[in-house]
Amino acid sequence: MPILSSSEAVEVRDAAQAVVAQVERAIVGKRAFIELLVVALLARGHVLIEDIPGVGKTTLAKALARAVGGEFKRVQFTPDLLPGDVTGLAIYNQKTSEFVFNPGPIFANVLLADEINRATPKTQSALLEAMEESQVTTDGVTRLVPQPFMVVATQNPVEYRGTYPLPEAQMDRFLMRVHLGYPQPEEEEQMLARQVDAGDSENEFRPTAPVENVEAVLTAESARRLQDMVARIHVSKPVRDYIVAISTATRGQSDIALGVSPRGSLALQRASQAAAAVAGREFVLPDDVKQLAIPVLAHRLMMHNDTGRSGSAAGAALQRLIGELPIPAMPR
Repeated sequence: MPILSSSEAVEVRDAAQAVVAQVERAIVGKRAFIELLVVALLARGHVLIEDIPGVGKTTLAKALARAVGGEFKRVQFTPDLLPGDVTGLAIYNQKTSEFVFNPGPIFANVLLADEINRATPKTQSALLEAMEESQVTTDGVTRLVPQPFMVVATQNPVEYRGTYPLPEAQMDRFLMRVHLGYPQPEEEEQMLARQVDAGDSENEFRPTAPVENVEAVLTAESARRLQDMVARIHVSKPVRDYIVAISTATRGQSDIALGVSPRGSLALQRASQAAAAVAGREFVLPDDVKQLAIPVLAHRLMMHNDTGRSGSAAGAALQRLIGELPIPAMPR
């Protein structure tokens, strides 16, 4: 596979920044997190957003899907949700006397799995095959999901009554776990200012929908092409050794019960390639790896004497280990 050229890297950067700019028309003051979602999309990954309700998680996923010209579907995960409600069901057609497959919402480019931890483990696992292999098998028949395909799942890190925590095997399927947090006061004021009076002469108030301002700057085909280009970003041996060193450092620590798996190392490399492309480079720097290590690896760690809900202990341990490792020198 040929290494990406500098002109191609600039093409990826320009396309990625165009997507970021469009999503920013719906989300105020979260550029860093928007870029992380774009990095995940380019790396063919999925994202788990942990945050309280009302900070823009759904709007962020909708805006991303709209900006890349993809189909968006949303599933509200509840305890009574069944796997077939996600993957689809074969329904008997009395006119033809045949079973006809009715595709579920998983057949979309961007799937928002809202409050994923409120569904039972069996329903949660309905996403695993699609997240890992980009396909869904029902009644013995395997069907491919549309490409690009990305799951954006959300969960509330505070309210855990009546929930089913995601098992480690499923957490490992997410490329990243991110936290949006509250906006700054000036950013929140901008959000209020966007709510304009669009009513008629009777002063009927209809708040604007920020997502409607987002325009498609890519198509599904061009997004797939960008993903293929990102896979050609060069990763030198010193950078690969740095990724392995970070993963290896998490194994055998007294405060870490379960370290990063080889899947985590591969995920960190893919994410670093995408981050380099977003920056307009055709090669990965150690700084790309260092900046992405916590969002890509922290949720894959299992800590001793820690509930694992907030991820703060895992993030702190990972930050300490990264600080102890030497940053490789890049050849000139």
